[in-house]
Formats: sequence, structure tokens, C-alpha cells
Amino acid sequence: MLTVKCIFCKIIQKQIPSTCVLETEHTIAIKDLYPKAPVHYLLIPKFHIEHMGYLTADTTPYLVDLGLCVAKLSKTLPENAGFNIISNNGQAVGQSVLHLHWHFLSGKNLYESGLSL
Repeated sequence: MLTVKCIFCKIIQKQIPSTCVLETEHTIAIKDLYPKAPVHYLLIPKFHIEHMGYLTADTTPYLVDLGLCVAKLSKTLPENAGFNIISNNGQAVGQSVLHLHWHFLSGKNLYESGLSL
């Protein structure tokens, strides 16, 4: 189910333009409008799930497809480029759009900027 107010649901329904780089039955991958790396895509399930804490057995196909889309996108990168997958889950940790999405970033070492895990 998609919601009327969610910006990502509107992108999925083609009500808001975006630059799509990959689309499957369950996922759309678009270029981020404010990239944090030379390659920065948003992978968005075509079903409104607020964040990973809301996953259920019924949403498994969407999560599996997100992972498969990561694999497909990784094959478009130069050899040994590497990539990061980031998912913020909840407003308290920086999730600004309450629709599950993964950031696919490549071309920049995020740890050189002070990120530490």
C-alpha cells in the first residue's frame, strides 16, 4: 500500500519526477537530489514501510529485492570501487522521509570525513 502524503510514494506513482537508475517489480532506485558521494542512489521499496522496524513476513519480498538491487547496482561500478549501504531508521537517528529507503553510496570513503563505526 502506498500513502497519499509520502513523497517517496508519490515518486513511485510518478506524481513527482525523479531520475530512475533501476526499477523492478518491488523496488525503484533513483538518484539522490543532494548527493553525499559521486554515486548516491536511494533504493525505495514500492510498498510503504516506515522503516526496518516495521518489516514483517509479508514484506520479505521487498527486502530481498532491495538486496538484489544493491547487487545489480554494484555491478555498474568500476572494479574494486566499493560502496556503502546506509539506512536510517526513525527520526531520532536522522530519517527525514518516513518510508524505508537505503542510500547506496560509492566513489567516496565516508570514513575519511570522520564517520566511525
